Amino acid sequence: PAAENLKKGSVIFSGFRALGLYSNHLSHVVRYHKKHREFYIVTAVGNCFHTYNVKKLGIVAVSNALPEDISCLAADRMLVYVAIGGKVSAFARNKEVVHMYTGHGADVHLLLPFGDHIISVDRDNAVIVWDVESEEEYLQITFDKVSFEVSAVMHPSTYLNKILFGSSQGGLQLWNVKSNKLLYTFTGWPSGVTVLQQTPAVDVVGVGLSSGQIIIHNIKFDESLMKFQQDWGPVTSLSFRTDGHPVMAAGSPIGHIGLWDLEEKKLVCQMRDAHNTAIAGLTFLHGEPLLITNGADNGIRVWIFDTAGGGGRLLRSRLGHSAPPTKILHHGLNGHHILSAGQDGTLQSFSTVHERFNRSLGHGSINKKKSKKKSLRYDKLKLPAITTFASESARQSDWDSIVACHRGYLMTTTWNYQKGSMGAHKLEPKRFNKNRALSVHATAVDITSCGNFVVIGLSSGHIDVYNMQSGMHRGQYGEDKAHSGAVRGVSVDGLNQLTVSAGADKLVNIWKFKSRKLILSIDLGTSPATTHLHRDSGMFAIALDDFTLNVLDMETKRIVRKFSGHRGQVNDMAFSPDGRWLITAAMDCTIRTWDLPSGCLVDCFLVEFAAVSLTMSPTGDFLASSHVDNLGIYLWSNNTLCSMVSLRPLPADYEPTGIMLPGTYEEGEGDADLNTEMIEYESPEQLDEQLVTLSLLADSRWKNLLHLDIIKKRNKPKEPPKVPKAAPFFMPTIPGLIPQFAPSEGSNQGEQVREVNNDPVGLLKEMGPSGIDAELRGLAPDMGGDVSVLQGFLKMVASMLDSKRDFDLAQAYLALFLKLHIRLISQEPGLMEEASKVSEKLEETWTSMQTLFNQSLCLLSYTKSALL
Repeated sequence: PAAENLKKGSVIFSGFRALGLYSNHLSHVVRYHKKHREFYIVTAVGNCFHTYNVKKLGIVAVSNALPEDISCLAADRMLVYVAIGGKVSAFARNKEVVHMYTGHGADVHLLLPFGDHIISVDRDNAVIVWDVESEEEYLQITFDKVSFEVSAVMHPSTYLNKILFGSSQGGLQLWNVKSNKLLYTFTGWPSGVTVLQQTPAVDVVGVGLSSGQIIIHNIKFDESLMKFQQDWGPVTSLSFRTDGHPVMAAGSPIGHIGLWDLEEKKLVCQMRDAHNTAIAGLTFLHGEPLLITNGADNGIRVWIFDTAGGGGRLLRSRLGHSAPPTKILHHGLNGHHILSAGQDGTLQSFSTVHERFNRSLGHGSINKKKSKKKSLRYDKLKLPAITTFASESARQSDWDSIVACHRGYLMTTTWNYQKGSMGAHKLEPKRFNKNRALSVHATAVDITSCGNFVVIGLSSGHIDVYNMQSGMHRGQYGEDKAHSGAVRGVSVDGLNQLTVSAGADKLVNIWKFKSRKLILSIDLGTSPATTHLHRDSGMFAIALDDFTLNVLDMETKRIVRKFSGHRGQVNDMAFSPDGRWLITAAMDCTIRTWDLPSGCLVDCFLVEFAAVSLTMSPTGDFLASSHVDNLGIYLWSNNTLCSMVSLRPLPADYEPTGIMLPGTYEEGEGDADLNTEMIEYESPEQLDEQLVTLSLLADSRWKNLLHLDIIKKRNKPKEPPKVPKAAPFFMPTIPGLIPQFAPSEGSNQGEQVREVNNDPVGLLKEMGPSGIDAELRGLAPDMGGDVSVLQGFLKMVASMLDSKRDFDLAQAYLALFLKLHIRLISQEPGLMEEASKVSEKLEETWTSMQTLFNQSLCLLSYTKSALL
């Protein structure tokens, strides 16, 4: 697959994890851990599987990824078995592959662990029995596909070495897999067998048929004990209670569960809409009144049977979107919650901290009270999927904090995050008199930073303002319409001063928020597709239909940046919290990061599925994305927060490399160096001969040279030095054949040859303040020095000033030199002449530096105070 060729392609972002993925169309597997005394659920999610504990439905492990999606799942006490194509893999510790079984010529669709063996069935009707440890083929059975196509397999309890096969023709066969003999053929039924399940009674199995019929059959005497019929289509799964109640649960393709009393032989309860899609698997826990179900709607549910009437109530669940998310947005300031609207019509909140903080705000409804009445059909009252929404946490404890637009609907709905449900208001302007034939719908929405007002743009070009608390209409922008075409984006700035809108009429309009008067119109030349405002910086990003990006500065009311490079429609945009980066996602499957100050593309990577929505955490630690045909929300960690990342402008013809979606590649692959393209820059000692360069020495080495006598006086010891300890009685020796005394630590110091440094500046750099003071004092004639040596020192300082290197050291050494020898310099004409040359050189260098400092300070004070 193309995904195998994708490598790391981003410098800024690296895949972290996926949120909201719990289950797919494959049946779950229940495992029991004897040591922990706990049940675990294993569910397949794409090309890996998740393990959850039943107690809290907390995720325990995520397996390493496989090259393709899992097509079949099974488990025993020690291992989890998965099939991809014609290969079967065995996982240990819910994590890593320990065995591989290859030999099937077609895709494997059934697996059955059987003691030390694993039985696999492929689409060509080949049945292979494998030895688990040796990975060798123990036995192969081939059935005639026309007369007996294997569709179900089970091991009847207490039947040693026996396996029962069910066929899509309706017959059953009992085989001894040790001797490879067909023991008995059951005539069966006219419709295909979909499920075989052992009942709590020995010799009795439950058989589910594609006709919806369920037969409780005694395989010892080949007779049917009872028959049931469900009207919801083929039986997808069966399970039996083992806690003293003779109840059987049967799953259906439309999400309903039927509960049958085996003593009274009747239907006792219907659990309707247990899942939105087919019941993939259901299992009663051994000895407990708990039923676990999963389905392709990306949900795991645990039901408890503790009430009269025989029905189960939902005890706990893990639910994601059953259809791909269309819009995601961080809610709140801590970045811990991501709101997500899906094509399934639901609005959900996913926590980046722990799954127990996830919550579903439910499905939009035209009349919430009526939809709760069971006698009414839900479909008529359900609102279509949310296309876009806005949220603001400022007043969420007082009233509704989310406003959503629905596909094809003029009415917008409010939602309450605190209550986790639909809100009190349905916002709709009165100008259309609820005339649905006009086909006007809401296209854009924004909530003010104070949480008091909501601004809604319509496909007719109108922009309306509503009060969030009361839901009342507070006015509109423009005398008739704000735009002559559909509104593509609307935003309010952080101080409720300005409103900015973009329309299909190719105009960006800036309005006074309170008076709703038009201040300025800017012609874009091309229709905008989507917009996004960063309130803190006042940058308004506009994606155009020609795949280019414009950035409008709300302060100066001008287009300040234009970016081009996308080769497909821009779906969504996000700013980094500091407003420095603009991150965009388009249908060309790229996610690009643009640096606004430099106006350059600094990062670009390719994903397998185009991103439809992006949101950056308010703290800047994660970027979240949702993708075409993917149910999850994917988190990307920001590498710049925890490591040094070198960003450089990317060329216009840059071809991005791919990166796998988080959670869909093995962990080992993520250990590669993130900054493989980082430029290794070694700074020269001096960038340019005209630049003044400081030394890299610590301040303590040169800053206190003038005050050394004061420091010495302050640090004078208060007590006399203590007498050293006596030598040890036993002298330490070196181990060996001939005993030798170990030399003391300081004995070799005299023998070491010290490298002579001929550079006087380098020599002074190596010394401490006291050493420098002693050296400079020693230059005087009365201390063994000479006038020529003093003259040479002044020449050295002059050369340091000429080269403009070690500028700070030249100043410090010269200051100490003058302090020690000023009287002698004034008495010697040669020294005076050299000192005056140094003084001129110093004056010249400092004057040019002073001028540069003054210019910089002047510019800084102007930018601070001037009104731009």
